[in-house]
Amino acid sequence: MQRVLPFSKDQMERLIEEFPTPFHLYDERGIRETARRLYEAFDWVPGGFKNFFAVKALPNPYILKILKEEGMGADCSSLPELVLAEKVGLSGEEIMFTSNNTPYWEYQKAWELGARINLDDITHIPYLEAHVGIPEFICMRYNPGPLKKGNAIIGHPEESKYGFTREQIIEGYRLLKEKGAKRFGLHTMVVSNELNVDYFEDTARLLFSLVAEVKEEVGVDIEFINLGGGIGIPYRPDQEAVDLYELSRRIKAAYDEMIVRRGLYPAQIVMENGRMVTGPHGFLITRAIHRKHTYKRFIGVDACMANLMRPGMYGAYHHITVLGKEDVPPSEVYDVVGSLCENIDKFAIDRALPPIEPGDIIVIHDTGAHGHAMGFNYNGKLRSAEILLREDGSAVCIRRAETVDDYFATLDFSGLDDF
Repeated sequence: MQRVLPFSKDQMERLIEEFPTPFHLYDERGIRETARRLYEAFDWVPGGFKNFFAVKALPNPYILKILKEEGMGADCSSLPELVLAEKVGLSGEEIMFTSNNTPYWEYQKAWELGARINLDDITHIPYLEAHVGIPEFICMRYNPGPLKKGNAIIGHPEESKYGFTREQIIEGYRLLKEKGAKRFGLHTMVVSNELNVDYFEDTARLLFSLVAEVKEEVGVDIEFINLGGGIGIPYRPDQEAVDLYELSRRIKAAYDEMIVRRGLYPAQIVMENGRMVTGPHGFLITRAIHRKHTYKRFIGVDACMANLMRPGMYGAYHHITVLGKEDVPPSEVYDVVGSLCENIDKFAIDRALPPIEPGDIIVIHDTGAHGHAMGFNYNGKLRSAEILLREDGSAVCIRRAETVDDYFATLDFSGLDDF
C-alpha cells in the first residue's frame, strides 16, 4: 500500500537547498488533525478530556506550543522536560510529572510549577515529604503485575521497575490521606505502541475496578484516572491505525458500568499519548550517497543510527519511500545503512525497493516520535536539524543541526597545554 506524503519531490528538493540532509521534518497539519481527532473521540469525558503529550516522544518547544494550542498538557519525566513545558506557558495541572528513581530537585521543580506529581513507589512518599512536602493533589502509578499482560516493548508488568503493587497503592492512599493530601489521581502504563483496542479497554476496566476498591477500603475519591499512553501507530503499510472512536466507545461503556453506576462519577479521564500524536507526522529525510555490492546489496545514506535508533535498537520497521520513484516497481533488495561503526546501523534489512542511485532522496517514515529524541553522539556524529512544515506550505527550522563546536562545547581544550 502506497504511503501518502505531505510534500512533493519538488518541494523537498527546494527545502534541501536551504537545509542540508539529513534532517527530521514534521507536518504541522497532520499533528493538529490527529490532536483534534483524539479530543473529538473523547468529548464525553466529565470535566473535559485531557491528553498530556509525552514530551519524551518529541521534546521540541515549537511542537509543544502547537499541542498546547490544541488543548494538550505535557507529560514530563525529568527536569529539562519540566522546563520545556514551562517555556511554552504550561503550568499547574496542565503538567503531569511521572518519574521513577527521581532526585528531590526534580520533585521541587514539579512542585514549583504546581504539576500533578505522580509517584512511582511507596518509599517515595516519605522521600517527597522530607524534601518537598506532600502536595494537596497527588497521584500514584499502579503496576498490576500478573493481572495484566504487557506487550513486546513494555514487557511483563511483574518484571517492570515501575509502579506500586495493589497492596502498596491501597496503603499509599491511606498514608497520603493521613499526611494531608486532599485530591487524588490514579495512573498506569502497561503497553507501548499497541494497536489492539482490547488492551486499552482491559486497562480501563482494571483501573475503574481499583477506583472502587480505593473508595471502599480507604474512603478516598479518585478525581482523575490516567489511562496512560501506548496507543500505537501503523508503522507497516499493512497495519491499521487504532480506531479512536471505537476505543472511546468501549472505554465509555466501561466507565458508565463501573464508575457512574457505582456512584464514583465524575472521575476525569486523561491520557498521556505521545507516539500516536506526532509519530506518523515525522519523516527522516536523507540522501543516498553510496552503493555497495559484496555478499549483499547496500545503499549507504547520509543519516545513521544516531539520527534514528529504533531500527537498530528494536529491529523496528520504518517504511521507506524513494522520492520520485513511488511508482517504480521494487525490483531490488537492499540493506539501507548509515556510516556508524556498528553493524546494527541499518534502517532496513533485505528491503524490496526501486533501484536507488547516489543522490536519490530517501524518506524514512514515522519518525515523529522517539526519532530525533533518541539521538546520540557516538562516533562523533552530530544530531540533525528539525524542520516544521507549516500548514501554509512554508518551512521553518525549529532546531538547528549540531556543529562540531557544539560537540566540543563541554570540553576545555585550553587545559591540555599544562596537562
